[in-house]
Amino acid sequence: MILTNSETIIMDFERNNSQYIEEVRHAMISHPYLDDKLNEIRLMYIPWEEYKTIGLITEDEVAMIKYVENTTTNELTPIMSEHGLYYAALYLELMQKLARVDAIQKVLVFIHDMLFEHEERIALFHRASEKAREFPFEPFYKALRIGDEFIGIQSSKILTLLICSTSQNSEVDINDFFKWMTFQLQSHHQHVIDLNIQILDTLFHLPDYRKVFWNTSHAIDSLVNILKAACANQKQVGPQKMYELTFAIWLLTFDDNIAKNMERKCQIIPTLVNIAKFAVKEKVIRVVIAIFRNFIVKAPTENMSSMLVSRLLPLCDHLATRKWTDQDIVEDIQFLRSELEKNFLSLTTFEVYAAELETGMLQWSPSHLSEIFWKENTSRLNEDNHKLLKQLVRLLSSSTNPLVLAVACHDIGQYAKYSTKDGKRIFHLLGAKQRVMELMTHKNSEVRYHALSATQKYFAMTQ
Repeated sequence: MILTNSETIIMDFERNNSQYIEEVRHAMISHPYLDDKLNEIRLMYIPWEEYKTIGLITEDEVAMIKYVENTTTNELTPIMSEHGLYYAALYLELMQKLARVDAIQKVLVFIHDMLFEHEERIALFHRASEKAREFPFEPFYKALRIGDEFIGIQSSKILTLLICSTSQNSEVDINDFFKWMTFQLQSHHQHVIDLNIQILDTLFHLPDYRKVFWNTSHAIDSLVNILKAACANQKQVGPQKMYELTFAIWLLTFDDNIAKNMERKCQIIPTLVNIAKFAVKEKVIRVVIAIFRNFIVKAPTENMSSMLVSRLLPLCDHLATRKWTDQDIVEDIQFLRSELEKNFLSLTTFEVYAAELETGMLQWSPSHLSEIFWKENTSRLNEDNHKLLKQLVRLLSSSTNPLVLAVACHDIGQYAKYSTKDGKRIFHLLGAKQRVMELMTHKNSEVRYHALSATQKYFAMTQ
């Protein structure tokens, strides 16, 4: 589990979010892979005496290491109760000066065993660093650059505990950490991704770090790409991992700027709707509903249209008929239904169409098939420097969905049919003609039909 008492706290996380987020501070970041590696390295022999002989470590350091090496958890408890501060200082010094991978791995296991079921001992590392400016963070930042997977993961876990336990957040430069984590989120190893998501869930309880992550190049894109891939494979991913992913997004959406810009940048709302639609566990639905609530409360103008086009309202209508163990979720669903219904009634047909274009979720809704709609609104695709027409043309190249391509070709044809004489020049300028003609050979018959129809209407423009 990623969060202390997460199964019970989740029921109150929105009503008492400040208290809930505080609980994340004491998160345990764990994974079977990490447990196996810890056990493996714990049994590994390290020639400390040889390191002493060649001057890598001192005689006193060897003595302290041997005093705790191979001890049980029960044997370690009184040692750390009496000498914990000295061991924190020792481990920091060893992490800073050692270069051998096996030795650093062993020291990280020592630190893990020191903190296991006693995360309050992380404070000892802060105390041991009072006279050393580069401590306690620099030794672990240095370890991230070594390139060993276990060292990277375990160092990032300890860094996270250090960062979340300091009262001097403004003095912690987390930029490099998030750059490193962004690279980890693109790993081919699932356990690396899983552990980094857990670390983000822990760090995001601090508002300033949400902003830093958002501003880190490729960071939010990497996170959302993982979410979208998980959505496409929900049965294989499992509810706990889906929960951890959506929980990270939820924490991010407490930032006003992120809530305003996430959908524009990432087109995440359709994915979240699908997650809620097919999720098995209530806690996953609960956190997705909370994300939507944040979107509406903090940035309704930027998010409402996408929610409506993604058919969140019918989903909420369906969810309202289900029985929930948490009564709060009933209130949240009703809140979403009320807000969505009010906005649905106020939207014009063209606003709904524009929202479809902006989200890229084209479907055979009535506006596409209405000749009256195209007679009245074709010119509006040229507004704001042809913004909507550019989006329509972009979908012809970016989408792989046959339905979207078919509808887009149809709409291009309608634009050609009802456009002004300047339409031909605009078509050439945006590359619409070439792309539509390419789609005439698409493997999907509906796409081919509408691409052919659009091409015929384009040539009719020249007559």
